[in-house]
Amino acid sequence: MSKIFIDACKGKQTPYTPVWMMRQAGRYLPEYKEVRQKAGSFLNLCHDPQKAKEVTIQPLDIVGVDAAILFSDILVLPNEMGMKLRFIEGEGPIFDDPIKDEADLQTLLGDDKAADKLSYVYETIKLLKIELDKRDDDIALIGFAGAPWTVSTYMIEGQGTKTYNLCKKMMYSNPKLLHKILQKTTDATKLYLSNQIKAGADAVQLFDSWASAIEPSKYDEFSWSYMIQIADYIRENHPDTPIILFPKAVPQFIPKVYGNFDVFGVDWATNMTYAKKHLSDKYVLQGNMEPCRLYNQKQTTKCVEKIQKVMQGHRHIFNLGHGILPDIPIANAIHFVKECQRVSRGDLKDNKKYLKGN
Repeated sequence: MSKIFIDACKGKQTPYTPVWMMRQAGRYLPEYKEVRQKAGSFLNLCHDPQKAKEVTIQPLDIVGVDAAILFSDILVLPNEMGMKLRFIEGEGPIFDDPIKDEADLQTLLGDDKAADKLSYVYETIKLLKIELDKRDDDIALIGFAGAPWTVSTYMIEGQGTKTYNLCKKMMYSNPKLLHKILQKTTDATKLYLSNQIKAGADAVQLFDSWASAIEPSKYDEFSWSYMIQIADYIRENHPDTPIILFPKAVPQFIPKVYGNFDVFGVDWATNMTYAKKHLSDKYVLQGNMEPCRLYNQKQTTKCVEKIQKVMQGHRHIFNLGHGILPDIPIANAIHFVKECQRVSRGDLKDNKKYLKGN
């Protein structure tokens, strides 16, 4: 059965524009909180394929999105590379021994050794494929990983940061070491995503959530080029699998975007008309409603209609411009999905411009 989300990723004509939400399996759903409580901790939930499968499925049934995204976390990879990861309530992820020098880096596993330790992720995907194949709908399953730069910021800083001063100190004072960290993370990520696809993921997305921490002139060197390495590896080894790249808040880099991937995720702070002007001939665009619009249904409708007006006739997937927030009313999330589907139904006729670049 043809999956509308996969068709859209490949620039094919679809009956309406598909929609999903970053962080759609998460804290805004009481059903998720219940499973999370049973798991005992966030990491326990990530490590439990049955429970991770359950929370991945929840937004399909509750909110009505057109694609499922694997429930996991971008930091399970460095955790399995050998960095001890803890999640502290109210503080977020913590690495007890962040990377300070090359000796620290040499202690970490790389390549297939780290990727092989993520078997619980692959088992979750296999269970999800069994579940999704039982359904009459055409829901696609998205696998994902963090972009090397974003993952490395946690590995170097030891936790979330607002200044990235340790990463930037390394960038300007010891760029050789930073590149070694990025390359080791890149090599492991290639195999991690490849294994997700082998397990049954229909598409994969790379999240560069902290892209904006890099000054524009350095972005290609320290982030984008590594994302393209991963995209090239996936394209070579899984040529039919759509690849989505999402760099958050790098509008100055958009005219310079290059690479062999399918979908460019547009964050909420980037003007959609600007992104369309520079990228829509080469890539499908995904996004980009401001997540806080979900607090108000009228504001949601207004934004969805504006995005549709901009993207009508161009290849597009509806999404938020970053993740859904934990206190969003479920009714408003449902409203967003229904509005995306409403405004786009019947708009994608036999339009040559829509298929441009394919």
